[in-house]
Amino acid sequence: MYMSYSGIRVQNLERSLKFYTESFGLREVARGDHRKYGAGLYVLLRDPRSGQKLELNWYPEGSVHATPYMPGEGLDHLAFVVDDVKTAYRELLAKGAEPTDFDPARSGGWLAYLKDPDGNWIEIYQHDPTKSTGDSIPEGY
Repeated sequence: MYMSYSGIRVQNLERSLKFYTESFGLREVARGDHRKYGAGLYVLLRDPRSGQKLELNWYPEGSVHATPYMPGEGLDHLAFVVDDVKTAYRELLAKGAEPTDFDPARSGGWLAYLKDPDGNWIEIYQHDPTKSTGDSIPEGY
């Protein structure tokens, strides 16, 4: 398992994209629409110097992830790459992680969300879609 990126919730995706690209020189490397999974829109940015990645997430009303936005509480989730989502999910639950309202089956089995002991969301996902039963991994991850 290794840490992949950090994701933050934003209220206006294009405004935040412009801010992070123009102010910090981050470059867009992927963009996607996960509304069919009950999530929202995302843009993945990468710092060309450090390689660090930041994911901007916007959620429509009705999404399981659309919670009231409070300034300073925009951390959306931390993401970790794992070899097998189902195994890692069970192991993390056994180590004290809490399940979320997000059903891992909705992703086709290649990603899941849990909560750390303080309630922060953690995403686990796998790069090899042949190990899952659903959609392939979005490019850029």
